[in-house]
Amino acid sequence: MAQESSHAADTASASGLHGVVVIVDENSNPFELGCATEVFGLRRPEIGRDLYDFRLCSPEPRTAMRDGFFTLTGVAGLEAADTADTLIVPNRPDIEVPRRPAVLDAVRRAHARGARLVGFCSGAFTLAEAGVLDGRRATAHWQWADSFRARFPAVRMEEDVLFVDDGDILTAAGSAAALDLGLHLVRRDHGAEIANAVSRRLVFAAHRDGGQRQFVERPMPDLRDESLAPVLAWAQERLDSPLTVSGLAERAAVSPATLHRRFRAQLGTTPLAWLTGERLALACRLIERGESRFEVVARRSGLGTAANLRTLMRRETGITPSAYRRRFGPEAS
Repeated sequence: MAQESSHAADTASASGLHGVVVIVDENSNPFELGCATEVFGLRRPEIGRDLYDFRLCSPEPRTAMRDGFFTLTGVAGLEAADTADTLIVPNRPDIEVPRRPAVLDAVRRAHARGARLVGFCSGAFTLAEAGVLDGRRATAHWQWADSFRARFPAVRMEEDVLFVDDGDILTAAGSAAALDLGLHLVRRDHGAEIANAVSRRLVFAAHRDGGQRQFVERPMPDLRDESLAPVLAWAQERLDSPLTVSGLAERAAVSPATLHRRFRAQLGTTPLAWLTGERLALACRLIERGESRFEVVARRSGLGTAANLRTLMRRETGITPSAYRRRFGPEAS
């Protein structure tokens, strides 16, 4: 299958866009490659501007994807990795097979010059083999956690989470968690409003916190009346109200204990954590839309006080509301 780059080799510097480069190697997983393409590689007419300069590269002119499903050709050579602002490393199912030295060298060079590194699923093995994860936090698919920990004891493996953001190195658990991490990066780079627009096009949840569990006990509820959708929609329309777990349980016509079990089973989180995340996302959108009074932002999002808003934003985004406004508000360049 031929894949032509949508940009010329020197476009990343000429466009002024953040350059995202994906290294595709022999036996790479197509799903995570598709996730990266969907999040970072598509044109965004619904937003009115492109968000990233996106390229694929490979150490070989022809790359056989996982189990020989198809062959990728027509992509840039491995030297394209040296231009990346964000480098997404190869991931593949044969975790015991060493990565190519040329790929590992490209990862090390990117790390040395300050590029952001991303590993989806078994991509954490690539990062660890390159030696850039020692002493750092990371995650991978739960089925490989023990193997990873045995091979790379210097890495702080966090199993049973969706993704880990360790600053300039980010890792995601298997499969759909790649979308969660991708949207997290869009949110980090462009704000909550843009991330929501991207998630709507993906028809995917706008925000699942990285600390949520990798898998849930019951992905599809056994009974229709056990779905949380009605109570979630009801709460999202009333985030500025004094909602409580007991109030949500009453609305769902169940006990608080049953509500907790359903949140854990269906969403992999607690009612309070979900509610706080929704309120913080709303606060970010209000700031992006131009609300400069943080007391008003806190009240309208249900976070109560400006002090609580500051605490939660610093904890969840790493920056203060003022810094968030400078970066993503209407006056941001």
